[in-house]
Amino acid sequence: MTDQRSIMSGSLPRQQFVLDTSLFITEEIRREGESLEAAVLRLLDLVATARLDLNMSCYMPPSIHDELAAMLRDRDVDDEVFSRLDTWVVRKSPDRYGVTIPANIVYDFIDEMSDRVDRGLRVSEEAIREVEQLGPEDLTTDDPNEYMTAADRVLSNMRDKYRRALRQGVLDSREDFDLLVLARELDAGVVTEDRGIVSWADEFGLRYVRGSQFPTLLEEYLRATGADGV
Repeated sequence: MTDQRSIMSGSLPRQQFVLDTSLFITEEIRREGESLEAAVLRLLDLVATARLDLNMSCYMPPSIHDELAAMLRDRDVDDEVFSRLDTWVVRKSPDRYGVTIPANIVYDFIDEMSDRVDRGLRVSEEAIREVEQLGPEDLTTDDPNEYMTAADRVLSNMRDKYRRALRQGVLDSREDFDLLVLARELDAGVVTEDRGIVSWADEFGLRYVRGSQFPTLLEEYLRATGADGV
């Protein structure tokens, strides 16, 4: 069986993927009633089998690894998760100096951010106008069970709208950029549930897989080559 698997896996083009934090955190990879820890362990078992039987490699920039580790610790996962993560997902820093980015991508990014700043200003202006319409009674509350005044609710809504206007669907962190640069360097597929990263993976000319589909993709590769043992 091992020789047969080696022959079949050797005939396949080598697959490489760069994994985002969102892959591990999303509930979409969980089976019914499955905990986060169990889902992550199952995913890492698939990654390990694909590495051994199909020579399929998964990478993660150190910045993404640190972000994921912090999130998993906050959720009190067992040390076994970190052990398997460090064993089967390769940490590699992107070559920020050697990887070239087309000028058109930078141009589009600047243009998009300029448009988003304008949208953020409009959100702020609308909130100011709403507050101007409030009366003195809206600036305080007499209800001991109510902690927000009408003005507080306007500001809270403004924060949510402002965050969506500026951050939703855009690269908004170094971690996101590291992910894309490393994928470009390795000519690897990007695995993420982040819509902003998906959008910019298109701009970078990268292959991508939605995180929710990645476990199924691995299972199908293994099944098709007989590496799943059936």
